[in-house]
Amino acid sequence: MNFDEFTGDVQHRLELPGTGETVRAIRATLVTLGQRLPEGAAEDLAASLPMEIDWYLTGAVDEHGQRFDWREFVSRVSDIENTDPSDAAYHARVIVDLVRTQVPESDFRQLRDQLPEDQSDENWEKLFEIVDAGGWGDAEEAQTGGGPQPDGE
Repeated sequence: MNFDEFTGDVQHRLELPGTGETVRAIRATLVTLGQRLPEGAAEDLAASLPMEIDWYLTGAVDEHGQRFDWREFVSRVSDIENTDPSDAAYHARVIVDLVRTQVPESDFRQLRDQLPEDQSDENWEKLFEIVDAGGWGDAEEAQTGGGPQPDGE
């Protein structure tokens, strides 16, 4: 997947009006994620993404390996993206789900291993809600009641 396909997919999934808003959402999520991850883990995750996108996880980050929880993550994404926290949280979930489809399973597992998912320890499981629901397409169908219907047999 190239940059245009990646941003187009994000724009479609998030129903954003333009490329500027889309790139801002991607940048906000991935720069903040890059700040939280150790440098090596960020580089591994970035390696399979389009060059213009992988930079947000690596080159745009001044300090990797910062310790902050899900709430701080959402606050930072919201500030960068200039949107409200609930939209920022949803955008991050959708973007992380798309990243999951682009990277090797081992790199995505490494991402999850770096972010404690226990509610008593930083609440990062919220970032993976769409992934855990089966991915964006399945999550959308569950939300809208769409999907395969019984054929009467």
